[in-house]
Amino acid sequence: MSIDKATEIRKGEELDIQGLSAYLQKNLPGFKGPLQIKQFPSGYSNLTYLVQTGSGEEYVLRTPPHGANVRGGHDMGREFTVLQSLEPIYPKVPHPVLFESNPTLLGGPFYLMERVKGIILRNKAPEGVRLDEDLMRKISTNAIATLADLHNLDLSGSPLEKMGKPEGYVERQVLGWVDRYYKAQTDDLSEMDHLAGWLQKNIPSSSFTAFIHNDFKYDNLVLSSEKWSEVSAVLDWEMATVGDPFMDLGTTLAYWSEAGDPDALKPFNLTWLPGNLRRVEVLEHYAKISKTSVPDILFYYVFGSFKIGVIVQQIYARYKKGLTQDPRFAALIHVLKACARNGVMALDRDGVV
Repeated sequence: MSIDKATEIRKGEELDIQGLSAYLQKNLPGFKGPLQIKQFPSGYSNLTYLVQTGSGEEYVLRTPPHGANVRGGHDMGREFTVLQSLEPIYPKVPHPVLFESNPTLLGGPFYLMERVKGIILRNKAPEGVRLDEDLMRKISTNAIATLADLHNLDLSGSPLEKMGKPEGYVERQVLGWVDRYYKAQTDDLSEMDHLAGWLQKNIPSSSFTAFIHNDFKYDNLVLSSEKWSEVSAVLDWEMATVGDPFMDLGTTLAYWSEAGDPDALKPFNLTWLPGNLRRVEVLEHYAKISKTSVPDILFYYVFGSFKIGVIVQQIYARYKKGLTQDPRFAALIHVLKACARNGVMALDRDGVV
């Protein structure tokens, strides 16, 4: 079995180990040093580290990337609160341990959560493992059921009820992501301009309400080490809120690449491997589990493609400004172009397939 591995810390993203150790000594009951810290190499947003204590306990620490100034996109306190509020009603979240708002120690706010060991599917199969069609069918089916179960949560009496403004959510999202794109823009891309204009002119008149993840894809799922087809935990709740579940589903579909999609989109998800549900099957299975009639998904899918493009643009802009030295970011301009092309192609064919 292959478990998601942490490696050496990237240059420029080191943590103050002595300072963190002293902080945990004061704030984490039962803490024993010395600390060992490694970095999870995947992911493009918040910095994520493996923290191992002298007594063998393992935690995951998350903190914003250096130079990030995206409002709401790296709010560690809010993400910690989401985990605290979800834990009693949704079992597939890591246990939150502590939160620190003072940026002095590590250069930004951070929080600590218990590590959920398991399998995370990145951009290739784990070493020595064959992801056969039967396994991928089960993983994809359970992943969509996990998303539908989240959207079916009863929020009555939960603090999550007040975590968002569902009225006008879709319009705010469209206008907000369009604004983010042009603030982070580095290149003139006519297809992104086209999507931005189309979305603003085609906002649905009706909306729905649920608690949504907003970044639901394979590499944010921890699969059980004992039974790979089962989802043990959902990670990365930084964009979670109360809003329209079909905006969430549309983003997941935009991440859900198929064999014939551009190669630049395939690193997001291994959904293009044989056996996975196709996008049309995703919609059918989601409707079955959620017991919901799914509306015309085109708008939501195009929004998802545009939104993913904006996320990529924001990260690429940090790289262009020299705020990160991660070499992976240099190629993100090609991913951005592929996201834009994907959205325009959906409009051309008037559908997601």
